[in-house]
Amino acid sequence: MGTDDDTVDLFCGWPNPALLPSGALAEAFAAAMASPTVRAPALQYGPDEGYQPLREHIAQWLTSFYQPCAPIPADRICITGGASQNLACVLQVFTDPVYTRNVWMVAPTYHLACRIFDDAGFAGRLKAVPQDTSGVDLRFLRQSLLDAEEKARAEHNCDVIYKPPRPWAKIYKHIIYATPTFSNPSTVTMPRSNREGLVQLAREFDALIVCDDVYDFLQWSPEPTTPLTPENKAHLPRLVDIDRSLDGGPKDEWGNVLSNGSFSKLIGPGARTGWAEGTAKLAYGLSQTGSSRSGGAPSQLSAAMIDQLFPSGWFQRYLDEVLRPQYAERYRRLMSAIREHLVPLGVTLPFSSSEIAGGYFVWAQLPAPLRASDLDLLDQQVNVARGDLFRVQGDADTRTNTFDGYVRLCFAWESEENLTEGVRRLAEVVRNGLK
Repeated sequence: MGTDDDTVDLFCGWPNPALLPSGALAEAFAAAMASPTVRAPALQYGPDEGYQPLREHIAQWLTSFYQPCAPIPADRICITGGASQNLACVLQVFTDPVYTRNVWMVAPTYHLACRIFDDAGFAGRLKAVPQDTSGVDLRFLRQSLLDAEEKARAEHNCDVIYKPPRPWAKIYKHIIYATPTFSNPSTVTMPRSNREGLVQLAREFDALIVCDDVYDFLQWSPEPTTPLTPENKAHLPRLVDIDRSLDGGPKDEWGNVLSNGSFSKLIGPGARTGWAEGTAKLAYGLSQTGSSRSGGAPSQLSAAMIDQLFPSGWFQRYLDEVLRPQYAERYRRLMSAIREHLVPLGVTLPFSSSEIAGGYFVWAQLPAPLRASDLDLLDQQVNVARGDLFRVQGDADTRTNTFDGYVRLCFAWESEENLTEGVRRLAEVVRNGLK
């Protein structure tokens, strides 16, 4: 992915190769292969739930970062092939293409997730749910869920027909898909009260909330003179933590939230390794996806290699001392350029926070009546993501699902020195568009 050498690419949502710990990964692989007790199981199919030492280390690491109501046991963790692969597995186990009414996607949404939902039989039933700085519009979502239930009753869609009953699987009536922290693309972080309200709605309407919690560890203060304290602890509980404790805990042994995690943004997408967390019953059910039962845990070798990074404390030091500071510096450089070159032209940052920043992206609103589709990016050799790319595909509601007045800028991929130049070029495009 990317563009030619002369184009500044603020579109690509990949980590820059210079930020990937290739040396540490090479040593971890060598260590795994040198130890017979590691090498032998790493090269086999592996247990359905995943490489046990990594499950345990992830549970300890998540407990330290999120500080939930109680330590996270390993049986709440299932090793996956990354967030995207796991989303497909979630749909295979916990949904039915008819009985599951809709997929509700917080909009603007991660655009590539739409194809995954389509492949699972939900084409035409993806629905946009609006959000703002207060989080998800819960009133809108609740009314939409009520309307969907009324429609299901009218169609006599009251029983699961196409999925056979299985003791490890529950079929949910609805799927809610969100990135609660540093959302791609909007960068919105849901406040705690909004998270609690969303969990309560999921319980009321028998919905499974699938959270892409892939950016949570990349957090920092927007201003270097005002440090974020602490930087290595979550400032908000995940929805899965809220579901674990709110009003005495889940309504049943399945729960209503699944946290989808990934090492892709931390050590490299090519590792194709992640984890999912939910109740022990939900995590086990996920491990029983047909592809895992047939081929064993996904990413068994990669999981064994990544696990070598935990016992010495290297992984946490890398996050604290290298990755987070590097991304913070890139973010601040991009924001400084935006204030210098774009804000004077009327560009605004509707979801920026003065308290906490993180993730990979900045979501910017163009001055009216300029639209992202009007921008002649080729003229200035700069590439950005136009807002309508992040529509919920198939939802024609223009009140909740139109984003042509926005662009997404990524600070992770381009070389650091090109970030300012890319914004300067974008400013020329905007200036020309306003003439």
